[in-house]
Amino acid sequence: MPVHRPGSVRPRRLFRAGLLLAALSLALPFAVPASAADGPARGSAHMGMGVLAHDGRRGTPSPTAVTQTEGVDVSAHQGNVAWSTLWSSGVKWAYTKATEGTYYTNPYFAQQYNGSYNVGMIRGAYHFATPDTTSGATQANYFVDHGGGWSKDGKTLPGTLDIEWNPYGAECYGKSASAMVGWIADFLNTYKARTGRDAVIYTATSWWSDCTGNYAGFASAHPLWIARYASDAGTLPAGWGYYTMWQYTSSGPTVGDHDRFNGALDRVQALANG
Repeated sequence: MPVHRPGSVRPRRLFRAGLLLAALSLALPFAVPASAADGPARGSAHMGMGVLAHDGRRGTPSPTAVTQTEGVDVSAHQGNVAWSTLWSSGVKWAYTKATEGTYYTNPYFAQQYNGSYNVGMIRGAYHFATPDTTSGATQANYFVDHGGGWSKDGKTLPGTLDIEWNPYGAECYGKSASAMVGWIADFLNTYKARTGRDAVIYTATSWWSDCTGNYAGFASAHPLWIARYASDAGTLPAGWGYYTMWQYTSSGPTVGDHDRFNGALDRVQALANG
């Protein structure tokens, strides 16, 4: 049996180990954590994010004989908003993202929600739904508890459920059409019980068709806010004969996504008053 003298084998082993460690150290800086590779961070979603990715980039509305009222929707993506500038440009109503799921509140909510009100706009709040995380009722309660409530002051619009493409995974959040309809109903019923108002539904026709089976049962009670970046709002989801609001671009002439209310300012006020 050969004699293993001190230092005769260990240096070779240490050398090989050193090469392995060096290789690992070179590889590690380029490794992407699974959470980052999966997509954007939770909480970063905003109204129209899915529309931008799936349906196009910008709309140029065709002239219409019907009086419409310009609005915007904002989120933390816009930071502190210059509301007086928007007011001077003709924007008369606004929605601010309040919450997402049950894990996120907009850190700019107070500046955006109160700032729009203070310059004279009629304002409201919206909730970005994540039906794969918690129930509709749980998210509706979280929304109301964190800025999504309503008061009859003539300047506060009912809350909006933003239900669209999942920015973090499967388009329909892993739900069947019937399960998605059930989740939405759970949210809407809870919101009505908490505030006395029927929430607005913000969606896109293609998503609604894919993920709810083009369900028509919410149209009689819930105003439709349609998202489509084109010259007109296009075909609406089943049940709705007209839209109340239309998000027509995510890259308007001023900050935020730009929208039109399907009526004059007094109709915006009527929706606010219930």
